[in-house]
Amino acid sequence: MRVLVVEMMGRHAGWIGLHSGLAGGANAILIPEQRFDVAEVCGWVESRFKVRYAPIVVVAEGAMPKDGEMVLKDGSLDSFGHVRLSGVGEWLAKEIERRTGKEARTTVLGHVQRGGAPSAFDRWLATRFGLRAIEAVRDRAYGAMVALRGTEVVRVPLTEATAKLKTVDPRLYAEAGVFFG
Repeated sequence: MRVLVVEMMGRHAGWIGLHSGLAGGANAILIPEQRFDVAEVCGWVESRFKVRYAPIVVVAEGAMPKDGEMVLKDGSLDSFGHVRLSGVGEWLAKEIERRTGKEARTTVLGHVQRGGAPSAFDRWLATRFGLRAIEAVRDRAYGAMVALRGTEVVRVPLTEATAKLKTVDPRLYAEAGVFFG
C-alpha cells in the first residue's frame, strides 16, 4: 500500500480541494486558507495504515505548511503574470515518505478535474445562465455577470463579484476535519 497525494487547482481558495476531497473520501484535505502541519498529516497517514487502508491526501496548489513558505515547482509565470502554482503535492509526498517510510505517489489533476459528463442539474443551470446572459445583453447590462444565489439566477456587477476573494469558511473546513486521519 502507498499514500496517494492528489494536487488540485485552487490558487488561494480551497473550494475545489474541499469539495472533491470530501466527495472522494480523502483522509486529509489541505487548503490555502489553513496552513498545515506536516507532522499532523503524517500522523493521519500512519493512522490509516493501521487499519490497512491506503490514505488519500488532497492538497490544493496554494496550500502552505505552517513552518514554511509556498512550495513552487519553478518560478515561471502564467499569461497573466501570476506565478504558476504547482509542486506542493510532490514536495508533500517526499516529506511523507521521509517521515513515515511509506511510499507516496503524486497525481496532479490540473485541468482534467474540470471534465466529466454534465449532470441534469448542470445542463439545467447552464440553460438558465444562458437565458439570463442573453437578457443582460438585450438590456445592455454590460459589466455584469450571471450568478446563482440560492435557487435564483441573478445579475451581479463585475466590480462586486471581483472585489473580494471568496475563500472557504473556517467552519466548513472544521466540519471536514472530523474525517481526517
